[in-house]
Amino acid sequence: RTPRSFSDYTIKVQGERAYDLAREGQPPDLPPRPARVDRFELLARPDADSAEFAVTSGKGVYMRSLARDLARAVGTVGHIAALRRLRVGPFAEAMAISLDKAVPPDDNAPALGPLLAVETALADIPALALTEAEASPLKDGQAISLIPLLGRIPAAANPDGGLVRAVAGGRAVALGRLQDGMLHPVRLLVPGAQAPSP
Repeated sequence: RTPRSFSDYTIKVQGERAYDLAREGQPPDLPPRPARVDRFELLARPDADSAEFAVTSGKGVYMRSLARDLARAVGTVGHIAALRRLRVGPFAEAMAISLDKAVPPDDNAPALGPLLAVETALADIPALALTEAEASPLKDGQAISLIPLLGRIPAAANPDGGLVRAVAGGRAVALGRLQDGMLHPVRLLVPGAQAPSP
């Protein structure tokens, strides 16, 4: 399909962002991707031209595209006037804090208690335990062999391109991808670590 929303343009095509290709006058033809929508419920009709919906979906579902597609399906046009996220992954709206509570009033203020550790956001990614020696090359942006790790690879991890959270010394050190018998670093989570090579 041809991209129709900004969200579509953030997808990469052969290593290039669809957005960049479109700006160069070469909008890519993007193949359909599977998307999971568990709930799409009409909550209210405030007036003849407006509707309020509640949606529960998996990642990769873009609400603006969903609204556009719904409008097309009923033979009209539509857009989103307001969007409110009630949950993202393990984080619910009830856990949110206002920015003035998260940012100290001056540079000398101590770190505030309501902020959660970065590992909280990674809880749904399978954890792969490494020794400090095993994690060392990973922290330098190098891929490591999966052969010594075979008994530790989580069952929930997809061995063909799946993402894992590499943990050493009780803390997450990197997000890595399992591919071709190697653990490739995707995002390093330790201060001073070298960025993985492209």
